[in-house]
Amino acid sequence: MVGIRSSHAFAAALTGLLVFSAFHSAKAQEVEHNSKEAAKGAPAPSVTQEELTNAAKDSKQFLHTNGNYDQTRFYPGKQVNTGNVSKLRPAWIFQMDVKESLETTPIVVGNVMYVTTSFDHVYALNAKTGEQYWHYKHKMGPITTYCCGPNNRGVAVYGDKVYLATLDAKLVALDAKTGSLVWQTDIADPLDGYSETMAPTAVNGKIIIGTNGGEYGIRGFVRAYDANTGKLVWNFDTIPENSVGVWATKDATGKDLHRDIDAEKAQFAKTGDPYKTLGGGVWQNPAVDLKLNRIFFVVGNPSPDLDGSLRPGDNLYTDSLVSVDLDTGKYVCHFQYIPHDVWDLDAVSPPILVDVKDKDGKTVPGVIHGGKTGNVYVNDRKDCSLIRFSDPMVDQSGMWTLPTPEGSKMFPGANGGVEWSPMAANPKLALAYAVNLHQPMTYQVQSSPYPDGKLWLGGAFKVIPTEVSFGNVTAVNYDTGKIKWQVKTPEPMMGGALATAGDLVFTGEANGWFRAYNAESGKILWSFQCGAGVNAPPAAYALDGKEYIVVGAGGNTQIDFKRGNNIIAFTLN
Repeated sequence: MVGIRSSHAFAAALTGLLVFSAFHSAKAQEVEHNSKEAAKGAPAPSVTQEELTNAAKDSKQFLHTNGNYDQTRFYPGKQVNTGNVSKLRPAWIFQMDVKESLETTPIVVGNVMYVTTSFDHVYALNAKTGEQYWHYKHKMGPITTYCCGPNNRGVAVYGDKVYLATLDAKLVALDAKTGSLVWQTDIADPLDGYSETMAPTAVNGKIIIGTNGGEYGIRGFVRAYDANTGKLVWNFDTIPENSVGVWATKDATGKDLHRDIDAEKAQFAKTGDPYKTLGGGVWQNPAVDLKLNRIFFVVGNPSPDLDGSLRPGDNLYTDSLVSVDLDTGKYVCHFQYIPHDVWDLDAVSPPILVDVKDKDGKTVPGVIHGGKTGNVYVNDRKDCSLIRFSDPMVDQSGMWTLPTPEGSKMFPGANGGVEWSPMAANPKLALAYAVNLHQPMTYQVQSSPYPDGKLWLGGAFKVIPTEVSFGNVTAVNYDTGKIKWQVKTPEPMMGGALATAGDLVFTGEANGWFRAYNAESGKILWSFQCGAGVNAPPAAYALDGKEYIVVGAGGNTQIDFKRGNNIIAFTLN
């Protein structure tokens, strides 16, 4: 169970937060006031492909949204460890202009940190002091159409540029030293339901980005753009023109999906393939395998979310792991976790590349994904086939009960399991760390025609007010599928995890607590009250021989956690 601090300790932590916040708010205003004098901008070194490739071994910088191309979110530094983490204290706090849902992962290059806010602001900060170098405010177009909050999950860095994807579906390149606009490219038309909240990925001269909009009848895609010019290099449609599949009747775990295949086939004969409006957004970064020269990503829900009557077939490649060629975007393989999903339990948490044990006990290159179902799926990187799935991390009562006009109850609710929250992995322990939600809902179906780029859920999923919602932090052995440990949290978990070589796992909670867990046992070793929901993934870096853990505390729109606007960096006392 989660330990509770005394009211005295809570007050002390909160007082410390307010003192730091007031101090840094004044410093931030001072820096912005003197921005003309600081015209030289940030001392940002150019980021090479070699640095991005070797980021997993780099304890000084944090160059990728999920730490490295494998997306393990495993920090190799050991200075902060189980023996001294109790001495972790705030080093600085930076308050941003936007007080709204905060899901950014801080990116650290040298001594410069880049963070983003909802509505697409970017800040360059001094990673040692928290002082501001520059502040970019995206000039939003007249139309934005987005689901689940105006979030931005961060930037990519490459060469002398910082890359941002925006709510109005644009890809922006900024000068890393000054924050000035270098180029801007239209990704898609927000009038049709497209938007961007994910962070881009930079690799081999390309910027890779997916799209949001699975709730608006889009046709999803992943695209690569030239890092220097913004010109399109390749496009992969996440919905193929033949989206039917094999008329599967079971999910990846072998459970019956209760599909009426005859009715679906009759609908298909009448209306044809629904691929043009079938959804399939890509919420999170792809994992990159440079040896195979492939990327791996997961695709979100079909559209409309809850009404399967209008979209007969398996609805490929929704709710799937997909791999494509890095140079061309050509399809290599896929595995569908939930064919014909009518529960919005889509694949949204970023995949992780790790070596895993196959069914014969042989070590093979694998890819793991934390599902909204509450299972961790382990796939073979060679052909995307499923090796195993974990024990359920959440209640799965009544899976898969079909939505009804009156509303039917099924666990987990549409938020998960594992929502957008990135898992972390500790390869030494063969453990993946997931944060989960238990948020009981009813599923109600109500058929309606395609509304031309407007919200198209095909019904509603509603939280049951009489049921208790909560969360957990879970460690899963991906070589066996067994749960190693689990800690229950008082509110649903949304954010992400960071594992470290110091045998720690860091993650935050909606009630403001940011905590460090023992990676092997799950024991809580340190906690700090941040004053707002800690619903962003942590990062780590080192400067002048000192390690820092950094996280955003700003709450979350999707499950309405307390808002804030702080980036908080911690170091040993």
